[in-house]
This record gives sequence, structure tokens and C-alpha cells, in this order.
Amino acid sequence: MAYPTFDRSKLVLRPLAERKHDMGLDYVLPLDVETPVFDHPHIHTVAERIVSARRNDRAVILLMGAHVIKMGVSRHIIDLMERGWITHIGMNGAGPIHDYELALIGATTESVANYIRTGEFGLWEETGRINDIVREAAREGIGMGEAIGRAIAEGDFPHGEVSIFAAGYRLGIPVTVHVGVGYDIIHEHPSCDGAALGAASYTDFLVLARSVDRLEGGVMLNVGSAVMGPEVYLKALSMVRNVAHREGRQVAHFTTAVFDLLELGDYGSEAAKSDPRYYYRPFKTILVRTVRDGGESYYLQGDHRVTLPDLRRRLCVLPI
Repeated sequence: MAYPTFDRSKLVLRPLAERKHDMGLDYVLPLDVETPVFDHPHIHTVAERIVSARRNDRAVILLMGAHVIKMGVSRHIIDLMERGWITHIGMNGAGPIHDYELALIGATTESVANYIRTGEFGLWEETGRINDIVREAAREGIGMGEAIGRAIAEGDFPHGEVSIFAAGYRLGIPVTVHVGVGYDIIHEHPSCDGAALGAASYTDFLVLARSVDRLEGGVMLNVGSAVMGPEVYLKALSMVRNVAHREGRQVAHFTTAVFDLLELGDYGSEAAKSDPRYYYRPFKTILVRTVRDGGESYYLQGDHRVTLPDLRRRLCVLPI
């Protein structure tokens, strides 16, 4: 006998116009803004590795958490895409929600503390339309990211210029979405189709794996993602190496860089299981385990509103 499930038909959705937002377009950094120099010994090395990768037509993959969008650096990421420095972007399921809302109404981010008290958190009409886009993606057999990018690029989105997904669609650069079912506010909605969500996101995972297959001599950046980035990268890399090994190829000589806020200390070797840092996936997966066979890794601790603009500034003076 099946367990009883929650009746979503009883939910009440409200329009975004009635929501108070914690972030607006005024927080999204202009390209010409003067940001602090990120004084880190490895930032220029990472920039040089990106230059080398693109000169040799190798992949530069950026996996990022949704918080990076909330830090207002979308224009800087889009500019890196337009200049040819980034060849693939992967996000968790919250990423497209913030990107979509910014493009649609020029604001995003609700107060969880306030709206969870009244049971209104996440239940906003316009945001739920992403579920319709996901169903269409599943019907067409395309990825969730491509479908969202197309919807924003071709739809009535007054602030579409700040959409990373629309930029990816316009430029032909994959922007993929890697969801955990139940993680995101659109999963609350009656319109959410779990099968379509899984199909569209799994297509995106296979698109990511194809990009990882071009990582030999390339760069993998993980920015502000403690779980999604390390985990999808790890599985994709294993798939790629499985095939490459039988074809007499290697996917081992590449650079990884983690940009995050934690104080990590020495990351030259894997932390012991008694060390809490062992359970920080970017450390053991991206900085240690997957680069043991010829790669190199760097950890850059800092505010995303400083690190990414500084990386872009350095790349702007280095021609491909």
C-alpha cells in the first residue's frame, strides 16, 4: 500500500509583487565598478591556467552555488562567457530561480525567517512558471538549463541582460542545472513534475560529463558550492576516465580551483577523518583526490564580490 502524500491542491500561491525582496538590481555589480584587489598569491596563477586552457581549446568549467548570484556578480560572469574564458557553467537548483527572478522583476531573495512563519515561503506564482519550462524541456529531451535560458532570452524579461542562463543560450555555452529533489522552492508548487525535473536535470548531468571529457589541460573552478559542485564533478570525472582509460587517453593533467569563504589552512593532503575539514567535499574531492595523477589545485578564500571581479580583471588583460 502506498504511503499517503501531501495534497498540493490546497496550497495558495501569491504574486511576486506582494513579496518583500532582500536583493535588487542595484546590488548587481556593474562591470566598471572599482572593487578591491584580491591579494592572493595564487589568483594570477589560476588566471594563467585559464588562458593556457583556452589557447589550447580546452574546457574551463565553472560550478557555482546560487549564493554567487545573490552576491551580485552575474554581469562579471556573463562577461567572462562573452570573452570566451568560460566554456561551461553548472549550478544547483536554486541558481536558475534567482537568475529567473532577477531577469523577470529585477529582484530576488525572500526572507525565509519571515515567510516560513506564515507558510508562504517559496509559494510565488511567477517563480512556479519554471516548472512549465522544465516540463517542456523533458518533452523535448533537452536540459533544464538550456530550456530556462531559451525562455528568458526569447521571452518578456525586462532585465534579461543580467541572466547567466540567457547569456549561455545566446552564446551556445552550456549552463546546466543539477537539482536535488525537494531542495528548491519550485518543488513546493502543485505544478512541479518530479519525473520531468529528473529527466531535464539528468540530461544536464550528461552535458556536464561531455564538458568534463575536455578537461585534460583545462580548468575546473568551484565557486561557493560545498556539495553540488564536488559531487557532480566527481561522478562525471569517473565516467569520463572510465572511457578514456579504454581509449588510451588521460583526463588527469588539469587545474582545479576552489573559491569559498571558509578558512581551510593547508590543503596539500587529505585531512584525517577525525578532522572536520575531511567532510568539506571541495577539500578532499576537488583539491586532493582528483588531481593526484598529474593535476594541480588551489584554494582561494575570499568574498565572491571581490574574487570573481578580480579574476575577470586579470583575464581582461591577458589575450586568448
